[in-house]
Parts: sequence; C-alpha cells; structure tokens
Amino acid sequence: MKASLKRGAVFFLSLILCLSCALTAAASPTAISENAPFDVDAVSAVLMDVRTGEILYAKNPDQALPPASVTKVMTLLLVMEAIEAGKIAWEDTVTASERATSMGGSQIYLEVGEQMSVEDLVKSVVIASANDAALALAEHLAGSEEAFVKKMNDRARELGMRNTHFENTNGLDDSTVNHVTSARDIAIMSRALLSHEEILRFTKTWQDTIRNGEFTLTNTNRLVRFYPGATGLKTGSTSKAKFCISASAERDGMHLVAVVMASPTRDVRNETAKKLLDYGFANYASYHEAGESLGSLPVRGGVRDLCGVSSKEISLLVDKADAKNIVKKIQISDRLTAPVLKGEVVGEIGYYVGERKIGSSQIVSDEAISRIGFGDFFLRMLRNFFIA
Repeated sequence: MKASLKRGAVFFLSLILCLSCALTAAASPTAISENAPFDVDAVSAVLMDVRTGEILYAKNPDQALPPASVTKVMTLLLVMEAIEAGKIAWEDTVTASERATSMGGSQIYLEVGEQMSVEDLVKSVVIASANDAALALAEHLAGSEEAFVKKMNDRARELGMRNTHFENTNGLDDSTVNHVTSARDIAIMSRALLSHEEILRFTKTWQDTIRNGEFTLTNTNRLVRFYPGATGLKTGSTSKAKFCISASAERDGMHLVAVVMASPTRDVRNETAKKLLDYGFANYASYHEAGESLGSLPVRGGVRDLCGVSSKEISLLVDKADAKNIVKKIQISDRLTAPVLKGEVVGEIGYYVGERKIGSSQIVSDEAISRIGFGDFFLRMLRNFFIA
C-alpha cells in the first residue's frame, strides 16, 4: 500500500510539471546569423549572449585583426584565475621592473622599484588601460613577459580561440609581427572574464584613484558612464588596429557583450557597440532556471526503495516575441532498476514554442543505489513480515 502511494505521488508530481505552460522562459533565437537587418561601420563585429555563448550578430567574426588594448581581457582573465586559485592575492605587493616602466602609451607612470598592490594594478589595467600595470602583473604572476604570453596563448587554445596569437600582454603593436585575434575570440575571452564576478567592481567603475588618492583613473570606456546597464569591459586603439572595443551590458537578466574591431573613430566605435547592444536587448530575452529537486522515484531491486531526482541547471535565449509562449513538459521514468549511478539520466524537461522544441534540461538521480543482495533481501522480507 505504501509503495503504491509513493508511486502515485511521483506520477502526480510529473503530471503537474507536464501541465506547466505559458511560462516566461527562453529559446534559441531563430534569427542568429550574419544576415542581421543592418550593417556596422567596422571591419568585424560580434554580439554574444554571455550566459549561453550564443552569437546574435556577426560580421566577419573570424577575421584575425590586431586588437590593441582589448588584448588586456586575456591578461585580466589569467590574473583573475590566479587569484581565485590562490596563486596570488589581491593584497600581494608587486614591484615594478625597468621593463614594465618602459611601456609607454596608456600608463600610470610606474617608477622602477615602485611597489603597488595587485588590486591597484588590476584597477589601473581595467579603468585606465595601463600598459605598465599590465606588464607588472604579468611578471609578478609568471616571472617574465615571455612566460606570461605563453600562458595567454595556451589559455586561448583551451577556450577554443582559433584565430588568436598574442605577442605581448597589453596590445601595443608598433613592433609586433602577428599579434592578432578575432571578434568571436574576443567575445569568448570576454565571456570567460565576466564569469569572475569580482572583476565587475572595476569594470563598472567610471572613476577611482590609486596612490592614496593622488592619481585619478578615468575609464577609457565611456559606455560605463553613458549606456544604461553597462558592465564594462575594455577598449583599445592604435594606428594599426584602429578603434576596438569589447562592451558588455546587462538588462532584465540578460548579459550581452558587443565586440567591434577596426572602426574608423572612437565615436563610431562607441555608437556601433551601442547599436549592437540595443539590437540584442530589443529582440531577445534570456531565461535561466536553476536545478531543483523533483521528488523521488521508486527503485526496483535496490538497497533503498526510493531515489531522489533533480533537474539540471539550464540557460536559454529566445526571441522576445516567443518569451511568453513557452510550454514546459517533463518526461521521466516511472521507476528505476538497481544499480543506479549518481547523476544517471532518468528523464528530461523539454521547452517548446508550439510544436518546436527549443531546449531541454536533464533529470538525474541524486544518489547511487546498489543492487540488493540475498542477505539484505531476506532481512527485508522478515522485517516486512513482522511489521505486517
């Protein structure tokens, strides 16, 4: 009788979930392509959804071009990963080398032997695009610029950045031979950097100071001040690269990054980034659903009678027109057979717009359950006999 009630509860739970409809959810957009309804004044551009990595707009996305200071996205990514791994700390003291102080371009004018914390150097790279601070951090982390650049290229390969080759930490390209990346690759590494939420306290900052308030930093990314929802990220310009930007912004739970490469002027670059972000926010919606417990399923032949099951986390992107027309349906086994592995797939939640399936989330077992042995089975039979 008890087992029947448990099975009934499972089926009732499944029925409730199957009937859930008209949810504010999300789907893979139907119009992601290079054939967007407008062009941009840049050699290359990409608009990416940060959470899912989906491309919403692309123009020559894989053309390898010099990125100028947008290079520092990778420098900052390696620093953030080192901090989170405990290899270096925010309060560590970094001593500026002669090499670091000789960078020129955008800088905080480090002097040979000057000491500054990792935090202040990161702040200087993010806000003021300081070339000297970038190299000082690189040398502190890897011992030399050459060793750090190798780490940059290794990490680029790990991320799947197929059109990237770094030669330095900061993007200065007067003497480089093949220091290049692509709009898609910049979006990929920008997405990776934005996953480190602590970087946002710098990338969203318009002005700050270092050296006990004696040196003011002003963000090179004007969108941080003037674009609603801006979260960063990095600008760059040289005569070879022209004007580049990786611009990120978040609204209504959707985080986007717009990459613009080789735009003719700073103002055109900024307006192009705004145009891309506006396009994304106007046409798409984001949906994120955390994994949650879905109750228990009966187990046949196991050391325990029930196994907890949960849905897995899912993030989707949908055309705004479809955002309120999503139906969520569940398909799940009525019972499991031991042995059951932890994390074993036992069903899925499907997301639909009409008859079109636009995403799914796995349902998995929460625990491992072994097959019951003869001795345990005999003891269970005795126990049930006396309880009855």
